[in-house]
Amino acid sequence: MGRTVEGDRDRWARLRFMIIGPLLAAPPEPGALQQTLVQLAARHWRHPVTGEAVRFGRSTIERWYYAAKNARTDPVAALRRGVRKDAGRQRSLSTAIGALLYAQYHAHPSWTVQLHYDNLAVRLREDPALGAAPSYASVRRYFAAQGLFRQARRSVRDSAARAEARERLARVEVRSYESAHTNALWHADFHHGTHPVLSRTGVWQKPVLLGVIDDHSRLACHLQWYLAETAETFVHGLSQALQKRALPRALMTDNGAPMLAAEVTAGLHTLGIVHETTLPYSPYQNAKQETFWASVESRLMAMLEGCAELTLERLNEATQAWVEMEYNRRSHSELGCSPLARYGDGTDVGRECPGSERLRQAFRTEAVRTQRRSDGTFSLESTRFEVPSRYRHLARLTVRYARWDLRTVELIDPLSGTPICALYPLDKTAHASAARRLHAVRTPTVPILPDPPAHSPMAPLLRALMVEYAATGLPPAYVPLSNDAPLAEDPLR
Repeated sequence: MGRTVEGDRDRWARLRFMIIGPLLAAPPEPGALQQTLVQLAARHWRHPVTGEAVRFGRSTIERWYYAAKNARTDPVAALRRGVRKDAGRQRSLSTAIGALLYAQYHAHPSWTVQLHYDNLAVRLREDPALGAAPSYASVRRYFAAQGLFRQARRSVRDSAARAEARERLARVEVRSYESAHTNALWHADFHHGTHPVLSRTGVWQKPVLLGVIDDHSRLACHLQWYLAETAETFVHGLSQALQKRALPRALMTDNGAPMLAAEVTAGLHTLGIVHETTLPYSPYQNAKQETFWASVESRLMAMLEGCAELTLERLNEATQAWVEMEYNRRSHSELGCSPLARYGDGTDVGRECPGSERLRQAFRTEAVRTQRRSDGTFSLESTRFEVPSRYRHLARLTVRYARWDLRTVELIDPLSGTPICALYPLDKTAHASAARRLHAVRTPTVPILPDPPAHSPMAPLLRALMVEYAATGLPPAYVPLSNDAPLAEDPLR
């Protein structure tokens, strides 16, 4: 698959967080940190860009560990590579050369970049005081950065999807295991209920239950029934669990489509939660969740057998009452105490959960789309969106959105991930009034030279070729039609 839209900076942050993430979820005992770091330094890791096997020094891993540990709000951001101070600047192009290219483009917008470069080389040979000629790649990057696109009828469209499969298989032994700290590891899974519910349309449907439990205490962080097993319902229920309890260090799920959705993967990465997935066809790795489903069926659903007209709302009300008043408070046979008591007494390694708006923004995916030069729009999930006029020079747009809520689509900076503006769907009915706004004026980053004199419309490259041809001394290469016409003319006239 293609490279992710986050870029190499997030790839490095993901790798660094994968290395030191277990240290944050299960802090080593006092005095054992250095030994753990030495063991990590001896391992080989996959390079996030090239995919080759690499190793990192102990001091490097230690620096990553303390950087993430001290950043209580966003440990992943602390591990991300910083943006260069000169990002977006071209030191190889002087102000004068940039002004020449800018003026030359506006005089000849239909020229290719190669033709612009060839004519620039002639101008610089004629006037050495302007400086040395830059490379073709520098000129091409300048045109792209300034939005100086060739004015052609044919538009280039890149329909290839750019996505990356983020699949990490957890290597867990086939033995009973338990996290040593509260909020170090959560389990999340869907369970298909056996009791149908009556929908508002008068149709009987089998509901699905989303359950999130803490590994150390077996506490049910949140339970909720839905009518569909989708990424939207998973994010809806998980967000409530996070706000009820805390941000865990790791989350284990199976390889279902809702858990591996791009919005879920991006949200867990943004919140600094390590996403562990079970091996295919290995339900024993999520045995605590499977045991919990047995309690749901034998206790909760058994008490609802006499409800003839059970609705989804009524089922959720009964579930909340059962899980908070019985399951979380009842003594667990393996723990010897209630899940709620162990949750409160254990060492908590969780982090404070942000607000609802921050969670909503976290569980969104990023995509790259091509802006149509004809009308300043792009297509997203079969819906066409408008791009503000001041951003019409951007050929490739990086947008952040959730597939189930296209009301909140944002244009973001691909380097820093900062939101730039909100994007809204195309309103064809409003545009039918024929009222059009003027294009927003973009201020150039370099001064514009005066327009070339009107008496010399010939391009510098062609003029130089004619002078070079005349200097060869060859006879005329054509015969005039009229005998009265001169045999040769001044090529510079």
